[in-house]
Amino acid sequence: MRSDEMKLGIERAPHRALLKALGLTDKDIAKPFIGVANSFTTIVPGHIHLQNIAEAVKAGILVAGGTPFEFNTIGVCDGLAMGHQGMRYSLPSRELIADSVEVMVQAHRLDAVVLVSDCDKITPGMLMAAARLDVPAISITGGAMESGLFNGEKVGVSNVFEGMGKVIAEKMTPEELARLENVACPGCGSCNGMFTANTMACLLRHSAGYKRFKVENSQGNRRENR
Repeated sequence: MRSDEMKLGIERAPHRALLKALGLTDKDIAKPFIGVANSFTTIVPGHIHLQNIAEAVKAGILVAGGTPFEFNTIGVCDGLAMGHQGMRYSLPSRELIADSVEVMVQAHRLDAVVLVSDCDKITPGMLMAAARLDVPAISITGGAMESGLFNGEKVGVSNVFEGMGKVIAEKMTPEELARLENVACPGCGSCNGMFTANTMACLLRHSAGYKRFKVENSQGNRRENR
């Protein structure tokens, strides 16, 4: 295991002492070290629930015989950053995310990593890190926000952008726009529309399914691609 570089032998006694400061036992240290890169933050709707997902991931790692270590990355909400100077920081954040995941996995010689993310630049940033690291990696997205309901029709954040134009064109009243903004985004998840975050999630799911299809058929199993 990669992590053996950090934990085996007399010369690694200080390392083991530091690991035991975390509450780990010798049995925990002997197991594979699995990183959990989590972009949880309370300012991004697509990430506010990722803490719960990461807890489930860590529980699964323990059941499977590994020792999980969670660490965090930054995450920028393109929607909140839009329309002001903050948008200049969205794309560069992807590189910072990729670098931070790579640094944590390499510095601590983790054997594998689970990437817990959502939204536009965060998922690609984590995937870039996974490609650089070339260690076993699984990517889990937080899923999409549910649609809202306005005047009997499904709506999302894009309808609020349209609503701004309608108010300017005097096709909607400011009061109607206020009602729309109150219901358009009813909960956590990536923005409820086919934007970058959700297309990335779809690509991840498709890629995983296609890889599974090839593996199953290479073994002579005649199964449909799920």
